[in-house]
Amino acid sequence: MASKLLLLRRLSRSLNLSLAFPSSNSYSLGYGSWLVPLKVSQVLDFLENIHLPPSSTPSRSFCSRSLNVEGPSAIDYRSILQEDEYHRLADTTIHDLQEKLEVYGDSVEVDGFDIDYGNDVLTVKLGEHGTYVLNKQTPNRQIWLSSPISGPSRFDWDQEAKAWIYRRNKANLYKVLEDELGKLCGEPIVLS
Repeated sequence: MASKLLLLRRLSRSLNLSLAFPSSNSYSLGYGSWLVPLKVSQVLDFLENIHLPPSSTPSRSFCSRSLNVEGPSAIDYRSILQEDEYHRLADTTIHDLQEKLEVYGDSVEVDGFDIDYGNDVLTVKLGEHGTYVLNKQTPNRQIWLSSPISGPSRFDWDQEAKAWIYRRNKANLYKVLEDELGKLCGEPIVLS
């Protein structure tokens, strides 16, 4: 009965009808100044005889994209790092990048080139070319990169490759930074 009432409410909304429940055994459907009283049995008979095509069946979808779209590969939970191992790898990576980027910054002619590290966040400012932000995401065991060229990326540690890899496109963190910084600053850089 409740699902039938829900269907009736939806039908009345889609037809711009007003639905009223003056008593437990009658309904009123209204359109403009017209008001049509209906008995419960009439409404139920009407609902019993409605045959909606499968695509019109009321349903809810909480996914905003098609289920056929190929997204990132599934996480293999056996490969998730223990927290102490994650911190060791992420800290080593970020500190290594900081040192190499400081040396690189001394060799390129980019106004506003600046590197800052604090609270597990590495920020690389390239003046008018934009800013890179690299930070740890401990709950996900990831390193996140915000790039003025490629946007946000989330890198997972790949045990086989011994590298931070973006699962959506299999990009290596070091390779992404080498390619983008080389293009922006006009000088090649080797980070790996």
